[in-house]
Amino acid sequence: MSADLAAQPATPAVPTRPRARRDEGVPPDGPVPAYGGHHLQPAYYEPRRVPREVARFAGVPTMLPTGSPGKVGILDLEFALTGHGTELVEHYQKSPLQIMRPLYYDPRRPDMPYLYLMSTGAGVLQGDRLRTDLRFGPGTSAYVTTTAYTRVLRMEADYAVALTTVEVGEDAYVEYLPEPVVMFLDARLYQSTRLIVAESGTLIAGETLLAGRLARGERHRYAALASDVEIRRPDGTVLALDRVRLTPQDGGTGGLAVLADHDVLGMLYVVTPLATARELADLLHAELADAPDVLLGVSALPGDVGAWVRIVGDATAPVTHATARAWRALRLHLTGAPAPLVRKT
Repeated sequence: MSADLAAQPATPAVPTRPRARRDEGVPPDGPVPAYGGHHLQPAYYEPRRVPREVARFAGVPTMLPTGSPGKVGILDLEFALTGHGTELVEHYQKSPLQIMRPLYYDPRRPDMPYLYLMSTGAGVLQGDRLRTDLRFGPGTSAYVTTTAYTRVLRMEADYAVALTTVEVGEDAYVEYLPEPVVMFLDARLYQSTRLIVAESGTLIAGETLLAGRLARGERHRYAALASDVEIRRPDGTVLALDRVRLTPQDGGTGGLAVLADHDVLGMLYVVTPLATARELADLLHAELADAPDVLLGVSALPGDVGAWVRIVGDATAPVTHATARAWRALRLHLTGAPAPLVRKT
């Protein structure tokens, strides 16, 4: 026992409630704590609403229903600024979602952790409910990614949900750039990403969606994909909403307004007070003007809070390379330091 622990006064014993006899069927006195606490209650991991494109597949899987062990993945993390830089100060995880310890390998930013989100499963299955909450306190800095592509596997009943919230505090600088999401045959997914950014905070966030296992010719054979991105202030003020609804028919997505029958969709959003929306849009235009094998559009976000770019292509590499070029240009412009090579192996 350490000296600090030994010096603490003894904690008085807490009286336990009498247990009811099983054959009596009488519950103990007082409320019984819910299994797993609030993190494992449906009100926490179920979305308030599911878009109709996905909700029409609602059902009960014949194997493991929603809420069963392994069907609910939770990550609840908080970062704060300490004397050593940005550090993880709160950590709750439940498989299949988890993390390893944050890494500090950027010599130009030894205070900045690189965080890798992981999944212990083979992919996202029917009936899965996944929720990730990332909170970054005032003055923090961090880079967040995933270790591999998110594979949304074939489904026969129900659908899957992935909820993500990223909160960026005052004067914080955060980059959230997960690997692409791959939609398998008959997959149904609702993905909701809430980005909450303080007025003096900076966030670069990305999202990439693949139409299937393209090397196998599995092109737009998923059943439904609904993706919502909301950007808000801490008081709830809406800065931008971006909604994607894809329900392909016979391997097609419908025309110019819906991917124009391309196979990869990438989005990158930047919210910051460190540059005007015009500066950011001009920077993205200049950086991506010669990007090969992609089509793209750059726009300023409402209220001069930032900018965003949408990229489409027929192969994964050109879209991810263009997104990486945009991210590197933004980091250099906003921080004055070049981005490192992000390690994935």
